[in-house]
Amino acid sequence: MARLRLLSVTASMLVLHGCMVGPDFAAPPSPAVTGYLPEGAPAATTASDVHAGTAQKFSPGRDLPGEWWRVFRNKQIDAFVQEAIRNHPDIASAQAALRAARENVLAEEGALFPQVSAGGSSTRQQSAPATSGLPSSTSGYNPYTLYNSQVSVSYALDVWGGTRRQVESLQAQADYQQYQLEATYLSLTANVVTAAITDASLRAQIDATNDIIKSEQEQLTLIQKQFELGAVAQSDVLSQQSNLAQTQATLPPLQKQLAQQRNQLMAYLGRLPSEDRGEHVTLASLTLPKDLPVSVPSALVRQRPDIGASEASLHKATANVGVNVANMLPQVSLSGSYARNSLTAGSLFSPGNAAWSAAASVSQTVLDGGTLFHTKEAAIASQEQAWSNYKSTVLTAFKDVADALRAIQADAQTLKAQLAYEQAAQNSVKISRTQYLAGAVTYPSVLTSEQNYQQAVIARVKAQASRYTSTASLFQALGGGWWNRVDQTAQAFPRTDAGYFSDR
Repeated sequence: MARLRLLSVTASMLVLHGCMVGPDFAAPPSPAVTGYLPEGAPAATTASDVHAGTAQKFSPGRDLPGEWWRVFRNKQIDAFVQEAIRNHPDIASAQAALRAARENVLAEEGALFPQVSAGGSSTRQQSAPATSGLPSSTSGYNPYTLYNSQVSVSYALDVWGGTRRQVESLQAQADYQQYQLEATYLSLTANVVTAAITDASLRAQIDATNDIIKSEQEQLTLIQKQFELGAVAQSDVLSQQSNLAQTQATLPPLQKQLAQQRNQLMAYLGRLPSEDRGEHVTLASLTLPKDLPVSVPSALVRQRPDIGASEASLHKATANVGVNVANMLPQVSLSGSYARNSLTAGSLFSPGNAAWSAAASVSQTVLDGGTLFHTKEAAIASQEQAWSNYKSTVLTAFKDVADALRAIQADAQTLKAQLAYEQAAQNSVKISRTQYLAGAVTYPSVLTSEQNYQQAVIARVKAQASRYTSTASLFQALGGGWWNRVDQTAQAFPRTDAGYFSDR
């Protein structure tokens, strides 16, 4: 046993002093920019005298809240998000993938330690006289029992760091799965918020359309009475009937969109469509945040889960280069065994029944048709591919933030313009109806003003909803504040009762 301990200590010292071939990974530097837009920091948005018309200003460098959806101050949205996090299978899948990746790291770390096996046997046998050079007629060779116990130790020295590079690669894969979990949370929460806002927008559009239908129905009743009195032509009645039918025809498509949007929202919540209990959000119940955080570019590359996942992939590819370089170098291994043999169980551990062996070996591939070389070159090419993918991911991330900033500014201007358009269209309807009754204009002028008003109302509702969805898009583009909350549960960590001997 003393020799085995010496063998283990010697091997450990060799590993500790061994080198690690291949490139060492270094996190890519942040882009050398200070903002997302050519003009620098985005300007505050315009304000409108209508719900969701709040002016928004941007706060560069301000941190994001972990539960960013609470900025809308809506309990139903918060309830939707919490339900989706609890129930959606994508979250459970990402948790399990992370746990599997972490288990693989622990499994590979075992290769850095000596592998020890123990065994014992009991054999009942009888030798033939001829095996001892005696005549086959010789008697007296009685059966006997041979007892054996043995401990074997083998150790593949990680002289070149190939195993450590493999552990590094698997750890990078675990980091990748962790960022994938964060990305799943971010995508799901953003989808739930956007779906709830879209649901509210469609309901508002349906309500506005019903109000317009009611108004046009009242107008039709008035025109019909005037026709009965001979004050207007029948063509005016028919024109109003056509206008009413045209407005009514816009209602089923909106109802269809709402139904399909509800089905999508139920899927995000982990429910079946038939399990819809009717909970919903209204645009009037939402609050538009006045102050919006804007992370500095150097922080964005650490906040975006997709950038983190891409960096982890680059790290893995870099470590794999070292693994393949190490495979081309001589492989050194040590082995040893200690055994005891006896004819009786009681004397198995008596002096003189011990046997031991120790061995060291070195192997080097001499000719393999270029397999190891080209495998290493393939790893280098994969590293270059991962680097290009990382740069592409960074470009997309900065584009997303810039798009969200532009959308927030444009949506505020759009809402202000749509509100003015709606007010003007509403006044036009009143004036054209008055003029028509006075005989100053023909009825087609009334129809045109009514159609413009209908379009203006629907456009204003859509513009209000866009202000909320664009705000949600900004929080998603900035990473969603996952670093300020804990998304991992026990399902993401290795079991503590793994059932093997370990000091971890």
